[in-house]
Amino acid sequence: MKTRDRILQTSLELFNLEGEPNVTTVDIANELDISPGNLYYHFKGKEDIIGDLYDRFHNELSDILSAPISQILKPDDAWFYLYIVFEETYKQRYFYRNLNDILQRYPAIEKRFRRLLAQKVTAAQAVARPLIERGVLALDEGQLGRLSEAVAMQVTFWLTYDLLRNNKAPEQLQIHQGVLQVMSLIAPHLTENYRSFYDDCCKLFDSLTADLI
Repeated sequence: MKTRDRILQTSLELFNLEGEPNVTTVDIANELDISPGNLYYHFKGKEDIIGDLYDRFHNELSDILSAPISQILKPDDAWFYLYIVFEETYKQRYFYRNLNDILQRYPAIEKRFRRLLAQKVTAAQAVARPLIERGVLALDEGQLGRLSEAVAMQVTFWLTYDLLRNNKAPEQLQIHQGVLQVMSLIAPHLTENYRSFYDDCCKLFDSLTADLI
């Protein structure tokens, strides 16, 4: 692995473990057993490291959110689609757990993150519309907009909520819990013939997390 990639990987690990404000470039260099000068050869400072980490995250999550969905998702398909979204978010948990502070300190990231928020809403609508058209969900345009915003909020602030609750569950369990909360937002809008969709999701949650609890 190239030194630049090692710096990014180690920085991400330290940020997630210690919290980004508590990690300096000297800490990163010491963890890698390289000189600070070697680190500064690749990055001018921590701001550049955070910017590069965010670029990679933004592009990866954007690709996932913009992936075309050509058919109605079954419970397990919907679950694992959301799992991938939550998993990408969890990998960058230092960012979401200190979101407001980072966005204030890095205006360029804030502009891009606002676009990512809008993309989350659009992706939620793209998943829901075929379900509405085929009678799985009962939503008018106003309700669809509000539900999509709620889903985007859940994906964005789920880690902050878990942090406040001092949730020390294993990584996979935390991600599955986040997915279940999104399904719980959708459940009240299922039409009568599809009420079992949410029950199937709950059963899927139980089966996937049985060994994690």
